[in-house]
Amino acid sequence: MNERPAPSLPGIPSLIGFVVLILLVAGGVVTKVVHDGNPLAASGVVLVPFFAFLAKGFFQVQPNQGQVMQLFGKYAGTERRAGLRWTNPFYSRRPVSLRVRNFESSRLKVNDNDGNPIEIAAIVVWQVVDTAEAVFCVDDYENFVQIQSESALRQMAQSYAYDAHDDSKISLRSHGEEVNNHLRQEIEARLQKAGVQVVESRISHLAYAQEIAQAMLQRQQASAIVAARERIVEGAVGMVALALDQLRAQGVVELDEERKAAMVSNLLVVLCGDRATQPVVNAGSLYS
Repeated sequence: MNERPAPSLPGIPSLIGFVVLILLVAGGVVTKVVHDGNPLAASGVVLVPFFAFLAKGFFQVQPNQGQVMQLFGKYAGTERRAGLRWTNPFYSRRPVSLRVRNFESSRLKVNDNDGNPIEIAAIVVWQVVDTAEAVFCVDDYENFVQIQSESALRQMAQSYAYDAHDDSKISLRSHGEEVNNHLRQEIEARLQKAGVQVVESRISHLAYAQEIAQAMLQRQQASAIVAARERIVEGAVGMVALALDQLRAQGVVELDEERKAAMVSNLLVVLCGDRATQPVVNAGSLYS
């Protein structure tokens, strides 16, 4: 079932015509009573319920709102044009907001792709684009949006690891844009039948579950230390190679393989150590 325009007339011209009709009918009844003196002419008052019934056809449409109309249970159309309108008085009407709305999901506890328990929540921005589907295809479209969004969030969170050790892999913590796009696609796939469009979705809360948070923090610290050490060693090796090349190029000293090994060892200790080094002056021969 898809939305279609409802038959209605502009309200102001219809209201003017309605008032003119009432005045004409009232004037004719009064004239007949005065000239004929027939009290039965006063039976024109029976037209009052008729005019009251016609007046029931007037309704207002707010900006960014749709009025879903039904005729004895059958969908008759949706009126989106803002202002005063008039339609068939037999139509029943239900307002549906077309404004952009948002909500934040509850914090869900799920297992990521590595099996680690995490807490995750998301903000979903959405709006109704098809009033017929929103009203007639699902029972309560607002509740439907919330439940299906949390289901999509749970499914998406299980597809990625919280923190990937390989930079080429997408993780929840480091690839925010890709994760948010995936979440939006998951939600849209579930909400198409409800006539709802997802404007934006993004992660609002992401953390390890409390029972493993401390252990994971220690693992992150260890990973950071290892990564820092790798950079330090890489830089130290480059500095040692540069020192040996400069000594050989400038002819400062001729070093055999054993002395080169000793120099490399000393330089690496100085450059890679996390404490200040204490120099030892060797007054004798390296071989003594």
